[in-house]
Amino acid sequence: MIRLPPFDYLSPRTVSEAVSLLAERGPEAMIVAGGTDLYPNMKRRQFEPATLVGLRAIPELKRIEGSAKSGLTIGAGLTLTQVSHHPVVAQSYSALAYAAGVVSTVQLRNMGTIGGNLCLDTRCNYYNQSYQWRKSIGFCMKKDGDICLVATGSQRCWAVSSSDTAPVMIALGASLRLVGPSGERTIPAQALYRDDGIEYLTKSPHEVLTEIILPPADGLRTAYLKLRRRGAFDFPILGVAVALRLADDGTCTHAKIVLGAVESYPVETLHATSLLIGRKLTPEVIEAAAQAASRPARPLDNTDMALSYRKKMVVVYVARALRQAAGLKNDH
Repeated sequence: MIRLPPFDYLSPRTVSEAVSLLAERGPEAMIVAGGTDLYPNMKRRQFEPATLVGLRAIPELKRIEGSAKSGLTIGAGLTLTQVSHHPVVAQSYSALAYAAGVVSTVQLRNMGTIGGNLCLDTRCNYYNQSYQWRKSIGFCMKKDGDICLVATGSQRCWAVSSSDTAPVMIALGASLRLVGPSGERTIPAQALYRDDGIEYLTKSPHEVLTEIILPPADGLRTAYLKLRRRGAFDFPILGVAVALRLADDGTCTHAKIVLGAVESYPVETLHATSLLIGRKLTPEVIEAAAQAASRPARPLDNTDMALSYRKKMVVVYVARALRQAAGLKNDH
């Protein structure tokens, strides 16, 4: 059995208290909410914090307020199960409900939080292994080593973003509220991420993600599709989030396509969406957009299945997600 290393656990009752404790304990402190990703990583010695600042006892992180008409504010401490089952989310932001509902297993969705999934550590076949396994190959750049074993000539880490909910939040145009020692700030969801397998978040370690702010649904049509080997609990090896608005005549007036698990951050495919705006979603238009969406996807040999297969599936899954969001019949 792999055991957790020793650590102090602090349980603040407010966000401001949590921020103060993080600043007080310094770089050896980390935030934990549900712990479904952090605790396994600690067992594998990928993280070795001396102190954990727990967020589970903070009521203000567990609120959900608003409506589809005015917009929805979701506390970052709500569990994935609570988000996926919320009636407003399920009815008006269905891609988010689905994405939250296909993370891992029921037991882990009951523990894991929406904020934790948005801040999920990047993953790689050479990193997500036991300490002994990693030591046997000389470690990797992401932890304890100095070479990226996926791309040995690279100066950076290529671990991939594997959050299911992050691509959806970006497609929805969500904003995130962060609170830290310097005060509060609100950023677009896309701005939380950077293209780096190690420093993958722009959030400082002493900031707490407190809320997700969804804009009014306003007729938005959404879809999320997830590719994985086992449908029961695997991380995505491809995630596709789509958000559309269609005029009465079927013309597309708004579109976003965001890919997950293809790079170190969720990738918004701007050229692909530009092919949709002002057009009706005919099979030819959908195929052209799906082909364009696959171009910025750069999967490497660091997750499950062959990278060539994963690249090809971007086209298939984007086309399916567009048809699903538009209410068109899927062929498969």
